[in-house]
Amino acid sequence: MPVAEPHKELRFTRAGQALPFMILAAVCFMAALVFFLLAPYRADHPVLPHPAWGLLPLALSFGLMRMAWHCARHAYILLSPIGVEIFPLFRPAANMQVIPWAQIAGAEVDEERLTLHFNVEKNSGIHLSLLPLAKDRRELLAAAIRGRFPAS
Repeated sequence: MPVAEPHKELRFTRAGQALPFMILAAVCFMAALVFFLLAPYRADHPVLPHPAWGLLPLALSFGLMRMAWHCARHAYILLSPIGVEIFPLFRPAANMQVIPWAQIAGAEVDEERLTLHFNVEKNSGIHLSLLPLAKDRRELLAAAIRGRFPAS
């Protein structure tokens, strides 16, 4: 379903998590490549592992690359006219959570966490880790939240 008014939404992805997954995928791919490149020398040195063992890190590399793509492409936090939409890493369409702006009494943002308070006493709310976001995007999210809740 296409977004009705995408220009009114701020979308923050898990790009901060995508980089480690991509690095791990590259390491696994290189490990698989080593298994495949040693195959011609196996006849002279039978202690070398069979090239089929390279399929395991190759499959792991493929899975990690898909995870990196998913993290970089899909939203983690979405600020929309409705409220704050939070998407979990696994099955985001089924497990997303929408917190309407009317339900949020205040917000606090620091380097690693976004806290949305549901009452003025600040004893009810939700904490969101900002570590999945890229560092430069955390500042943009903080500015957007402070724009919505200037007194917080």
